[in-house]
Formats: sequence, structure tokens, C-alpha cells
Amino acid sequence: MSTVKVAFLLTLLTGLLVWLGNLFGGTGGMVAALGIAAVLNLGSYWFSDKIVLRMTRAEPVDEAQAPELYRMVARLSERAAVPMPRLYVVPDRSPNAFATGRNPANGVVAVNQGLLDILDRTEVEGVIAHEIAHIKHRDTLTMAVVATVAGAVMVIADIMRFSAFFGFGRDDDEANPVAMLAMAFVAPIAAMLIQMGVSRAREYEADRLGAELAGTGRGLQNALMKLHNGVLQEPGHMPAQAAHLCIVNPFSGLKGLVSLFSTHPPVDERIRRLEALEPDLRRAA
Repeated sequence: MSTVKVAFLLTLLTGLLVWLGNLFGGTGGMVAALGIAAVLNLGSYWFSDKIVLRMTRAEPVDEAQAPELYRMVARLSERAAVPMPRLYVVPDRSPNAFATGRNPANGVVAVNQGLLDILDRTEVEGVIAHEIAHIKHRDTLTMAVVATVAGAVMVIADIMRFSAFFGFGRDDDEANPVAMLAMAFVAPIAAMLIQMGVSRAREYEADRLGAELAGTGRGLQNALMKLHNGVLQEPGHMPAQAAHLCIVNPFSGLKGLVSLFSTHPPVDERIRRLEALEPDLRRAA
């Protein structure tokens, strides 16, 4: 169901881009904005692993340094039928983890030291399984495509705001500066909400596959609650533009309208869905 939702949201986001581009500058304006956004976001996608590992000061870990964790990653990646990702540990007391890499062959799983300090073995396994699910689903690619289209919408909106004030843009009878200015403010918000919707859908799907790879969702359920509470007590240092990579929002505690822009679903709802999945996992065991 999450895959269908992602496809629908991508279609909706693309439709917003096409409509907004035509409203402002016709096909030419839309293509130009899409090109700019594609260069910026796909460049980031291609080098995503190097960028985020450098930003977080992650250190590579081999089997000799962390034998149990290394073998856990190897076993779960084999179950998922993906190449074993490179393993990193982030020297951050905030409990979290993330996966990155432009494809499964270049996958990376990184765990914060704070996570290893508070989770037991079953809980760590649930987290690793969730991150490997992201790698198998190529979620870095999915989010790069979403970011590209959303970025193009925001570029057009910026140009429209400038044009509404200075009288540039489409030169025809249909051009309406007031309407253009209104859409220039509304469209970026709509694009951001759709982008966050895709991110949350990918988290639900990674939870589901992660529970299947681990054989149970119990470890992941317990881990999510511990990590959520842990981040509240010890906020992380993950840059905002990479927050969607983490298993729990490093900026937890958002309430009300602001929570609409969260990259992650509510932890309570993620746990509820995992609990509902447990009977099926037991029957499959």
C-alpha cells in the first residue's frame, strides 16, 4: 500500500510542477527550473554517502572491531538479497541510525554510538534490518527524485514571487500577478507536504520489511520507543537536510501544525503497525 501511496504522491508532485511551470512561463520555464533542480539534487544523490558520512564524522568499522554488529549486518543483508553494506559508527551520543548510498552496491549503514549504548541485541537487529530495507528499496534514489521535483517547484515559486513584483513572466492576457503571487507562496508548502508524505511512506515500508527480515517486529518496536525518548533527552547533530535518513527524527518533539513537516511518521503509529504485523510474522516463521 505504501508503494501505491508513493506513486500517487509523486504523480501529484509532478502535476504541481507542470501546472506551476505553465502558469508562470510555459513549458520553457518549467523545463529550465527542472534542469536546475536536477543538477543540484541528483548531484547530491550521487555523492550522498560521502557527504553525510563526512558531515557526521562517521568512522568505518570492520569485523575485527565489532564482530557481533558486523555479522548481524552480513546476515540481514544476505536475507534481503543485497550486497553487504559498508558499516560505520558515528561518534554521537544521540541514539540514531541511518542508511545511505546511491544503490545497493554502494549501500552504507551507520549507527550512532548513543544507539549502541542503550539498545540490546534484539533491538539493534531490528534497527539494522530497517536500514537494510531502505537500501533494498533504493529509498535514497526515490527521495532524490522527489527532492528534484520539489526543488523545481520551489525554484519556479521563487521566480514567480520576483516576477509578480517586477512585472516579468508570461506576456499574455491570462497572466494574473495576484494569482501568481498567491501560488508562489502556496506551491512550496504543498510541495514540502508531499515530499514529507513520501518520506513517511518510505519509513512505514522499511519498518514492514525490516520486521520481516528480523523475523519479528518486537525488537524494532522497542528500539523505536527507546530511540524516540533518547533523542528527546539527547538531540542529535544530523544536519536538517539529511534528517530524513535517520530511523527516528533527530528533531523529535514537534507538535501541532509544525509536525506536518516532519520527515517521519509518529512513533506511536509505527509501533501500532508493527504490532498488527506480528501475527503474520509468527505464522511465517
